[in-house]
Amino acid sequence: MPDLIDGSENVTVHGIFNWILLLVIFSIITVIGNNLGYKHPMADSLVGMGILSVITLAGVWLERYLPFNISSILYISVFGILLAFPGMPTSEFVLYYVSKVELLSIVTVFLAYVGIGMGKSWDEFKALGWRAIVITVLVIASTYYGAAIVAHIVLVLTGVPAV
Repeated sequence: MPDLIDGSENVTVHGIFNWILLLVIFSIITVIGNNLGYKHPMADSLVGMGILSVITLAGVWLERYLPFNISSILYISVFGILLAFPGMPTSEFVLYYVSKVELLSIVTVFLAYVGIGMGKSWDEFKALGWRAIVITVLVIASTYYGAAIVAHIVLVLTGVPAV
């Protein structure tokens, strides 16, 4: 299986399809974690992740399409700020739905993807066997709950009432 993100500078239909596939998988996993961990409605979280995914796809596309040597994160940030800027017609919609997606849900899935990606290949990952899958699930769950515990402690220490 070829890499989902080939890193080439050329924008191809295949490359865009791979980014869309990656963002759909990422969004679904994030929405499930967001619902389980934070009890946000799945439909609202899915719309929020759709907005974030479209902004991400636009930023990646602009990085590769425009002749400037500017990172996609800058395009993504500017595009997101413009869509959520007070007074913009999209502001209320974007802010409402994106606020239904918790940062820890996104980061957990991202870190899991990075960890798996370090193996450079799904074939190598599959060759590790079922034990690697169990360890991966435990690492993801531990990261998620560990971050939630640290966040809770910091909030309590700063005077935010515990829920």
